[in-house]
Amino acid sequence: MVLSLDRDDRAMRDGAAGPGMALAMRILVRTAELLGADALIPIASAHIDGCLYHGDSGALFAERLVADGARVCVPTTLNVGALDLIHHKRDRLAPHAAAMARRMMQAYVALGCRQTWTCAPYQAGHRPAPGEDVAWGESNAVAFCNSVLGARTNRYGDFLDICAAITGRAPRTGFHLPEKRLATIAVDMSAVPRSFWADDSAWPILGAWLGHAVGAEVAALIGVPKTGEDQLKALGAAAASSGAVGLFHIVGLTPEAPDVATAFGGVAPRETLRVTADMLREARGRLSTSGARPGEAIDAVAIGSPHLSAAELRELAGLLGGRRCAVPIYACTGRHALAEIRSEGLEEELAARGVVIVADTCIVVTPILPAANGLLVTNSGKFAHYTPGNTGYDVLFAPLSDCVESAVSGHWHVGATA
Repeated sequence: MVLSLDRDDRAMRDGAAGPGMALAMRILVRTAELLGADALIPIASAHIDGCLYHGDSGALFAERLVADGARVCVPTTLNVGALDLIHHKRDRLAPHAAAMARRMMQAYVALGCRQTWTCAPYQAGHRPAPGEDVAWGESNAVAFCNSVLGARTNRYGDFLDICAAITGRAPRTGFHLPEKRLATIAVDMSAVPRSFWADDSAWPILGAWLGHAVGAEVAALIGVPKTGEDQLKALGAAAASSGAVGLFHIVGLTPEAPDVATAFGGVAPRETLRVTADMLREARGRLSTSGARPGEAIDAVAIGSPHLSAAELRELAGLLGGRRCAVPIYACTGRHALAEIRSEGLEEELAARGVVIVADTCIVVTPILPAANGLLVTNSGKFAHYTPGNTGYDVLFAPLSDCVESAVSGHWHVGATA
């Protein structure tokens, strides 16, 4: 398929708007050709995942864009960086890496991006309308944007995301095409017992099962109870990290699936998967990498991938009550939620109880946990997936209530719903 560029596209590519714009457009055009797109489409906004330091080349690329006069031309938010810019020295980065990470973050701000530094921009005011084309990075944000908000994005990786934000264009392919958004797999949840939905662990468990079962396919889940955004956030994050889910539908809940016929575009599902309690127990088992028994000592608890909302931080405080943790709870959040709880005096209260608030980043993308390997408890399907490989810690998965009890006692706590 031949990529067709309009007059404005060609002018940007050829330097009419300056060298920074030309560089971004050349990268975008070549990528669109590789993807087999027939045209570029305008986008309404962007969310940038490429602002996380992985090496000097990423920082130097961003600085070149700045030096060449590039600026984003659509509203653009930033994913997590490698530094907590609010709390001094949360990380253990070597001096050179810390300096380059800071330069990289500063370069993206200079490009005109909004300093959100969160993997949950949809809870920080960045909420495109249903049907809007956008260019978002970060796997959980992409899944939420497509599935819960009904906007249209592919998974834009480093550094295609910033090129899209600068040009205001994206390749017309993938989830930007209405026909690619229709479900092909039906997921029948009718055999799942009501007790499964008793605590917050249900959603990352379901997400972990979904990603493992469908990969990058679009599934429509039938028989899932109505729930809130924090639960859908957890589902999408686990599905995106355990598989490659960028879009899912929940019939009767998400905007593109008011009923089964609409979700599938009037076509019969290619496949129907019937979920059982045994399947979900197996999925839950995959979220732990340790065979620790109840009562064994743990080293830390980590929550907040995706970043915790203010409501989730309040729930954490309520579960702790007046108790102090024997091992730290690392609670990762965005500055939008942090500002809200600070106004209530909650950050100081949590810190006094042994909670380490991490803003702007998280424990699996930059070294924050103590260097020695250990045993970590989490309620996040995404943390469960990435923590062993990124930090060396083994993981125990649990609902939030068990995470808190484990932190207070310093030992692996298993509640009645485990």
